[in-house]
Amino acid sequence: MVSVSTERQVRGNPLGRFLGFCVRLAFWLLLALLAAILLYRFVPVPSTLMLGRWLTLQPVEREWVPLEQVSPHLIRAVIASEDQRFCSHNGVDWIELSAVLEDEDGPSRGASTLTMQTAKNVFLWPGRSYVRKGLEIPLALAIDLAWGKQRTMEVYLNVAEWGEGLFGAEAAAQRYFGKPASKLTPAEAARLAGALPNPLLRNPARPNRALQSAAGRSLRRLGQLGPLGDCAVPD
Repeated sequence: MVSVSTERQVRGNPLGRFLGFCVRLAFWLLLALLAAILLYRFVPVPSTLMLGRWLTLQPVEREWVPLEQVSPHLIRAVIASEDQRFCSHNGVDWIELSAVLEDEDGPSRGASTLTMQTAKNVFLWPGRSYVRKGLEIPLALAIDLAWGKQRTMEVYLNVAEWGEGLFGAEAAAQRYFGKPASKLTPAEAARLAGALPNPLLRNPARPNRALQSAAGRSLRRLGQLGPLGDCAVPD
């Protein structure tokens, strides 16, 4: 049996107090994260980049639209360009992830599914590291389970960055093509999808050679997807 004096020593130990604080903090952060995932299943979602801009009084251009108001061409183009196995994995593409982990370049290339990118955009920070990648995986699994494919795509398309201070498919379609996201053509959708890897340097309205090449690849992959790209398209 632990004596009262021993208990007091443990509580009075600075290291013990610090470890106890860390455990309690981790517990409450986990609860807050789970609550946010459940809440974000139903309400419009900001990204961490958007929050950062608001906090620093920088402009944010974004108009949240439901998935039904986004062209199916853009939904399919994003899947074809960013995550061709989106409809078949559980939030993490274990095949691609294994290949990347075995590569000496590590997380500096590939392996991020649309679900993992959504987790990063909504809950984490930009940049490349093993730490962030490690956090993306459980978040992506939880998001896929709690949200499903269509809600994940809806959130992704409303928080994706398409230019300086420009977020979401609706704002991007209006700025670059002067039309709502629901009216995008296959070619316009392919340009928007092709701009995602480098949205600050690729202008879908005036595509450079890199964007033209990326849009062409997206269009070619669309033909290969077939019904495999339809899981996120509303009925």
